Order: sequence, then structure tokens, then C-alpha cells
Amino acid sequence: MQHFNFFRSLLYLQVFLFLVSCSKDDQDLQDAVTYQNFTVNQSGDYVEDFENASKTSYAAGTVNLADGDWYFDDALVGSLSGDAKNGSKSVRIQNSGSVTMNFDLTEGATSFSVSYAKYNRDRQTSFQVYYSTDSGASWNQLGRQVSVKKSNLSTAIFTLNVSGNVRFEIRKTDGSGERLNIDDLTVVPNAAGTGGGGSSGSLIDLTEDYESGSKGSYAGGTVDLPSGTWYLEEALLGSLDNDRKTGTKSVRIRDYGMLQMNFDVDGAESVSFNHAVYGTDGSSSWQLEASTNQGASWSAISVVQNSTSTTLENVSFPAVYSGTVRFRIVKLSGSGDRINIDDLTIHGTTDPGGSSGGGTGGGTGGGISGVVHLTMGNPSAAVTDVNYPNNYLLEKEEYVMSYSRDRGQANWVSWHLDEAWLGDAPRQNDFRNDTSLPAGWYQVQETDYSGSGFDRGHQCPSADRTLSVDDNSNTFFMTNMMPQAPNNNRYAWANLESYCRSMLSGGYEIYIISGGYGIGGDGSNGYAEYVANGMVEVPSNTWKVIMIIPDGDNDVSRVTASTRVIAVDMPNSQSVTSDWTQYKTTVDDIELMTGFDFFSEVPDAIEDALESQVDAV
Repeated sequence: MQHFNFFRSLLYLQVFLFLVSCSKDDQDLQDAVTYQNFTVNQSGDYVEDFENASKTSYAAGTVNLADGDWYFDDALVGSLSGDAKNGSKSVRIQNSGSVTMNFDLTEGATSFSVSYAKYNRDRQTSFQVYYSTDSGASWNQLGRQVSVKKSNLSTAIFTLNVSGNVRFEIRKTDGSGERLNIDDLTVVPNAAGTGGGGSSGSLIDLTEDYESGSKGSYAGGTVDLPSGTWYLEEALLGSLDNDRKTGTKSVRIRDYGMLQMNFDVDGAESVSFNHAVYGTDGSSSWQLEASTNQGASWSAISVVQNSTSTTLENVSFPAVYSGTVRFRIVKLSGSGDRINIDDLTIHGTTDPGGSSGGGTGGGTGGGISGVVHLTMGNPSAAVTDVNYPNNYLLEKEEYVMSYSRDRGQANWVSWHLDEAWLGDAPRQNDFRNDTSLPAGWYQVQETDYSGSGFDRGHQCPSADRTLSVDDNSNTFFMTNMMPQAPNNNRYAWANLESYCRSMLSGGYEIYIISGGYGIGGDGSNGYAEYVANGMVEVPSNTWKVIMIIPDGDNDVSRVTASTRVIAVDMPNSQSVTSDWTQYKTTVDDIELMTGFDFFSEVPDAIEDALESQVDAV
């Protein structure tokens, strides 16, 4: 017996040594499962942060929880530096993967929330939440599909009214190899529920905080949010310092614009929201309206209101409806002054449109594909993450860029141009450092190019942003400049800019990407590789990639193999002539020189055809 115990001890020791010596590479290991606790917080909500979980392979398998099993398909628990997470771990999903509760919460649910982000430097992806009240035999869509564009965690909140047993599932919906991180799942139980499924029961409040949406243009269009699909006309989702907001975003409305629900809720008692004037704009008038026929007609349910304060004020209106209803806020003063709207809540509803599939009608306009300036793609998969200082995504209302801290300038700047961006605002000439750069980074100063023999050359031109003084002023951040030889900047470059604007009167809109590559240019004082005491690199070449399409909606879907694309590559030299057409090339050639991937949102076959051609003009 002693020998048996001895050998048994040796066997246990071997097993132990085998387990602790296993590789942690998440691509190579088979499923490893440990127990984790699905706990209840002080409010009585179910929470899961995945901190004690372990699953290191994408292969389908179960993870055992204290309350039951989770099923992971094409998903694992990630702990790498590229995983977006609040602690040390989060769920990572690829392809068309999913994570599913294989057990029921017995107290129903009134709210489901989850934190999400794209993995590392992957491109954007999307996911959809589902719930089941029959132990997973069938699934109901909860809210709208969520687009995931950021590598920093955001939170999506979905409201529902289910009593009795309920379980949830998160499905990655785009089917691509781009990966999705999920963390910090919270379910608020339905304390009033006493068995059975469905959406009848106690009243709830449906709140939309506009944090998870993205719309960077005033052009009319729809935005999918956790509460449902909203239509914004002469309105966008603003995240600038001058936008009054409780989180990172709020709705900004100008002229005679509107913020409108494109879905119905089942009944209501009142509507409340926060409002303020944008920046230092003057006061604006607006009113709240409702529709009970899916947006076919609207009735005012408030008297004309005025926004006068630069800080958010909360306002509430009685809105007693027993049937389906939707709401909108319409700006009534078209003076150019803007207002912010945030945290809209419909009180006393029983069937949020987001969980029932929403309605149709009530507005026109196509969907918005991410920030308007990146509609055709993010050429270097730039991210707003200080861990990537030389591919840092810097977003302005007027343009978007990949900024390089070490080069002291943008790798590329991308912007959308149509007639809506043009007006009568004069050139501001207020060159200045960009204080929105991360702390500790050198901010190129307005005088850093002085005496160098190189111009402060705009990438997104001043003349492309003349709708308002703010728009024009924001093109004068030094992050939007690169050192350009005067003959390059003032002649061929400027003539190409003017040519693009001349196309707008013919009924076109344009997507433009600009940048420089190489080191060392020939300015008016001769050759130089750096300015600003070595803080700013002088490119050897300046380039532009331009796509021209007729005005319309759903821009990516309208790109064909015959869409006009212009690519130019100019020496950053005083030898450049005024004729920009002498420097035409292919997009493929510029991709080869820069390493960027342009028009990545366009189907590959079309993209390949467009990028191999030299424009015929």
C-alpha cells in the first residue's frame, strides 16, 4: 500500500508539472476551463467581468460558471496587451463567433449592458445581442446591431421587460476575421416579474445617451444606436470640447435640423432630455413633437422652447400615450447657431423599439458608415491609443488623421468634401499648436517652420472648410500641416485643391486622403531633412488620393469599377511645375511607397480595378 501511495503521488506530481508547463499562446492551446463566479453586485444586478475565466483557444467549448455553463464559439478569454479590458481579461470573438449563457437567470431582466471594443489594431466590426425566454430554443434580437470602431471600451445598454427565465447571447455579425472584445456584462433583474416570458409587465424608462453611435457629418442620415435607429438631419454626434455632454458625445443640431426616432415605443408617460447651446453660439429655439402613425405626421407636444445656457439643462414634458409612439426634436431657428441634446429618456414605456425591431418610415436619408471622413476606410488602421504614437488616430469634425509623434506631422489626413462644407467664412490664418495631442507629446508651434524655407502646407485645405469660422479655423492646427516646398504648395498642390472644389458644382462629392513620405525636401533655402530643431520631418514627396462620386447616399455601395480616382505623387521640391497632371500615378504606386491600404471598405474586386489605373484627365 505504501508503494501504491508513493507511485500515486508521483503521478499527481507529473500531472501538476505538465499543467504548469503548458504554453499560454492563445492560438495553439486547446480549451482550458476554470470556474468563474457570476456574482451579484450591491444593487442586486448580475455581473460578469471574466477576470477568473480561462479559455485560451477559439475552438468551440464550454466555460463553467458557478450559476451554469457558458458556450464560447470562435471565442476565447483574452489577456494580451491588444485585448481591450477593464481588468486583466476580456472575451475575444472572431469571425461569426458568439458567447452564450447556457443557463437561465430566473428573475427576468429590465436591462442588459456590455462593454465592447475592437481588438488591438483590427478594423471595425459589429455585434448583436439576443435573449431567450425558452431555455435557448429560440432567440429574440435585443436592440440594434452595434458597430464597433474604437479600440477603447464603450458601453452599450439595452432595455427590455422580461419576467421569469431569461438568458443572453452575443453574436459577432460581420463575419470577418476582425476581432471583438467583450467585457463587464451586467443584467438588471425584473424585480416585479413573477414568471413567464414576454414583454408585458411593469413600466420602464428607455434612455439613449448617444455614446455608442458615430455620425460626423451634418448630412441627413440614420444612426443605429442601442435604443433603435435614429434619423439626424442637419445634425451629427459631436465629441468636441465645445459640445455640451455628460459623457463623450452628444447630438449637435444646426439650422432647421432635427433628431428623430425611426422606431416606435409602446406607450409613454413623459419625455426628458438635456439641452444647451453649442460652444459660445447664440440662443436657439426648438420644440418636441410626437407621431402615432410611424412618422407619417407629427404633432407638437411642447410649446416653443429656447436653449440659452452653455451648460446642460434638463427639461421634461408630459407625453401620455397608450399606443405606439415615436418622438423628435426639431430646431426652429435657422440662424446658424447650434444646440446640443443628450440623455433622452422616454418614461413609462413597456416596449422599447430597440427590442422589438423598431419601425419604418419617418425620414429619409441613407445610413452613415462610420465617421464620414473614414467612409472609404482607415488607411493604416490608426487607433486612438497612446501605445501607438506613430499611428495615432486624431479626429476633428472637419477631418481625421493618423498622426506620428516622432515625425511631428500626420502620416495621412482624410476628409469628405461636398458643397455642404462650403460657405462664406473667411480664411482665419490662426496657425496654432494642437492641444488635443496626448500629454507629453511635442506640440508643433505656429513659428516652428519660420526661416526653414518650407511652407506650413495644409493637408485638409482651408478653402475646403468655409461653412463656418470654426470649420475654417480648425484647418490651421499644426497637426494638419506638413513642410512643403513653396513651389509645391502654392502652385501644383493648390491647383489640384481648386480642381477638386470645381467638381462639386457638377453634382459630385469627393473623398480625399493626403500625406507625405520619404525624408528630405528641397525648399527655398535648399535641401533639409528636418525643421523645428529636428522635431518635424521634411517629406521627400507629397501625395494625394482622390475618389469622385455623384452626390447621393450609401456612398460605399455606389462605388463601381468605373468610379473616377485620381492619384498624384509630387516631389517636395522647388522644381515642381504648376501643372498637377504631370504627377499623376496609380493608387497602387502610392500604397507601395507608403504601406497604406486605401479604399479598404470598397469590395476587393472593385478596389483592385480602381487602384491600378491612372486617371485619364
